[in-house]
Amino acid sequence: MTTQQQAPAARPASDVSAGVGLAGLFGLFAWIAICRNWPAIADALALPGPRAPLSGPYAALTALLWSGTPMVLWSLLIDKVHRRPSTGIDWSRPRRVSEVMDVSTTKLAGLWATWAIIGFLYCVARWYWRGQYLFAMEVIGAAAVPLFLLSVPYVLWLDRVLVNPRDGAWHFGAMLIGREPYDIQEVWHHLRAWAVKGFFCAFMISILPGGFQAIVSLNLAEVPFGPVPIAGWLTELLFLVDVQIAMVGYLLTLKPLDAQIRTANPWLGGWLAALICYPPFILMGDGGPLSYHQNTADWAYWMQGHDALLWAWAGLLVFLTGVYAWATVAFGIRFSNLTYRGVLTNGPYRFTRHPAYLSKNLFWWCSTLPFFATTGSLTDMVRNTTILGMVSAVYFWRARTEEKHLLAEDAKYRAYHAWMAQNALITRSFARLGRLLRPRGPQLQPAE
Repeated sequence: MTTQQQAPAARPASDVSAGVGLAGLFGLFAWIAICRNWPAIADALALPGPRAPLSGPYAALTALLWSGTPMVLWSLLIDKVHRRPSTGIDWSRPRRVSEVMDVSTTKLAGLWATWAIIGFLYCVARWYWRGQYLFAMEVIGAAAVPLFLLSVPYVLWLDRVLVNPRDGAWHFGAMLIGREPYDIQEVWHHLRAWAVKGFFCAFMISILPGGFQAIVSLNLAEVPFGPVPIAGWLTELLFLVDVQIAMVGYLLTLKPLDAQIRTANPWLGGWLAALICYPPFILMGDGGPLSYHQNTADWAYWMQGHDALLWAWAGLLVFLTGVYAWATVAFGIRFSNLTYRGVLTNGPYRFTRHPAYLSKNLFWWCSTLPFFATTGSLTDMVRNTTILGMVSAVYFWRARTEEKHLLAEDAKYRAYHAWMAQNALITRSFARLGRLLRPRGPQLQPAE
């Protein structure tokens, strides 16, 4: 390494504090406790209505308020993120509304046109009107008018304090109106950012109810004591944490929270690698070209009768799921795919640059065990193992495209990337293994 390429002596500071995610967890678990104990709460308060746990889809939606509100309060009151220069806001010099009216009008035109395009795509894409997506369309449809109305005072208020109010939405509006020069790169940045929000918000809303209902309705007294059922409900709980915290991140892309989408991935390969992991483009689903479950059985099938091994394997799977959920919680309100919203260097990102991808893929390998087949067919074993290897290769591709994006955007990420190349736990572990396995020749003695 040259002097310029050497890794920094200390790990760069994270743009996200650990307290944000922990605050969200506190709120989420508080709401889960209320929902699970709602019959007793309703009796104590003499409330009308049925006596059953609150496990419906709107209870899952309300959980976003319970997890998101503490994260916003922590960000503003403790971390004071609204004071950071990276917000692009100067609170000390607010303009008059009359000074920003023209800019704000152009920006609103761009913003409303963007929403109209997303709405049109929702309408023509058939997959949004069946199955679990129906709930997402119901929620988005109900939110459309309030968002339209609230966008006016929000944009006017924010433009008064923005250092440069002519952002991507303004450039898109200027292009549509045709009255002022615009930057086409800013337009593409704006459209890519909203493509991320439009695609992933609908998907995330659609999967909110399932996991929430499973956890709230679960009767712990009826869960058999054993490694398989206990691992099952613990992983379900951890996936619920991941979905809820991630959904808050997709929603709160706001500059006053310093959580805005600074750039969305501009590389086609990055989008392809990400989209094939999600419906309707997913390749790993049943019957898909990367489905690796043909004639397989899960870990419990192969280890039945070996209690000690079952408990150890259950612990491993819960640990891997915990790392996956931890990686999401560490983002706080900045989680989303395909975007740059600041640099995260704490939590599990102290040990590897991609803890979520690593833990998720290890979970699939350890839970599916694709190198065993219920048919005993060597062909099935080789096929499933190879295909799961290809799935892991897709996530390696995703990781590389994300790094390419972030390395081009932020010097702090470049410093973090260099530091991790020398100090990451996995890097150090492989280096130590290499030293242990390296052949040891005779020690040369210095000549007299």
